[in-house]
Amino acid sequence: MSVRVRTGRACAVALTVFAVLGGVAACGSGSDESADAAGPVTITVNGLPPATDTVNRKNYMDDVAAFTKKYPNIKLNPKEGFMDPATFAARLAGGQLEDVFYVYMTDPASLIAKHQVSEITPYLNNVVPAAKEIKPSLMKVFSDGSGKVYGLPFANYSLGLIYNRDLFTQAGLDPNAPPTSWAEVRTDAKKIAALGNGIAGYGDYSKSNTGGWHFTAELNSLGGQVATKQDSTWKASFDTDKGKQVLQQLHDMRFVDNSMGVKQKLEYADLLKQMVAGKLGMYVGSADNIPTIVNQYGGKYQNLGLGGIPDGAGTLGGGDGYMFKAGLSAAKIKAGLQWLQFRNAGADPDRIDADKAKAAAGKQPVGMPEPNIWTGAAEQKLKAANTKYANVPQQNFAPFDARTASIPLLLEPPNAQQIYAVLDTAMATVLTDPNADINALLASATTQVNSILATAK
Repeated sequence: MSVRVRTGRACAVALTVFAVLGGVAACGSGSDESADAAGPVTITVNGLPPATDTVNRKNYMDDVAAFTKKYPNIKLNPKEGFMDPATFAARLAGGQLEDVFYVYMTDPASLIAKHQVSEITPYLNNVVPAAKEIKPSLMKVFSDGSGKVYGLPFANYSLGLIYNRDLFTQAGLDPNAPPTSWAEVRTDAKKIAALGNGIAGYGDYSKSNTGGWHFTAELNSLGGQVATKQDSTWKASFDTDKGKQVLQQLHDMRFVDNSMGVKQKLEYADLLKQMVAGKLGMYVGSADNIPTIVNQYGGKYQNLGLGGIPDGAGTLGGGDGYMFKAGLSAAKIKAGLQWLQFRNAGADPDRIDADKAKAAAGKQPVGMPEPNIWTGAAEQKLKAANTKYANVPQQNFAPFDARTASIPLLLEPPNAQQIYAVLDTAMATVLTDPNADINALLASATTQVNSILATAK
């Protein structure tokens, strides 16, 4: 998992800056119609991996060379990096973004509403015919209320339940059948914690905004939402029976069952390290946590499993994609779409097999259930390529794959990081204070979150 993607931390910073700027003017200084001529067109694109990422940078530049050979009238000017929250808003305001630029899925709605991106609908189906096979829920992120499209998704994620297969076996649990409800999580966590030796059955976050992020995810899993939009106004919506259920179960697992360990106020890396150390049975996470656990902290794929989010009324997710700078000419938009289709398996399912082969040859993980933006025949191509080139134990993640397709994907609320910071307090309190007043915690957080949401559009 990438913290950048998973917590939406970076994008929230960017959106906060948008708010400070008061909804800056559209990027660019107007339509770039001069590039509509039949002659060559030059576009800037970002997403070039840094020089330290030698394998992926080489793959990227190989694609640039192959693309310009195939489309000699299109000159690409690739730029390093993705979406830097420290500079994004200023570059947006100054019209300095690349013509085709990377965004988190939390950003398109704001960019579209403020007319800061170009519409691509008139060109989409002709240039990217496979767009109709992209999951409608993801295309909706890059569309406005009338169905006009402004970008394409590239990768997605959704949260599930990461678990330690070795500890499941030691506790007498079936490592191929992770819990599917929060009631089962509680029961299994008690059995795992009973192994002793400082092992926690279930772990959760409560620091550095990760607590609020997980409160949101667990509320979503029960069918609740942290914030809802009524007419044009966002309001906090977590002071409900479902919100109380989330906090009460965590409190009871911590202080009644003693299945969550003594150490609390944990943040992102803590649970990944505990999983590698064999001190944690389960936590809420996404598929891309697993390569991080293996590559960054020394875990082993065969010891890790991934199930669907418990209860499964909804799952918090997100991802990223590419949008087009406001004011671009038709020629530049079409050139950008051709690049996205050529470069990204995220726009051309016919490239999936070759991309997976290349990833496997570069010892990148192949066979994880996500990202997967596809439906229909394109999705079958992805699954076939994942199986063909798999270098991870796919069967360990089959429970996630089996359940997640039917679980609605929910995106983060506006001003997410500010809201998560408020909700950290409720999470930390129920995990550290046996006498925590859950009603008071939710009431106080609601007042604070409504103040934050007053600036949301």
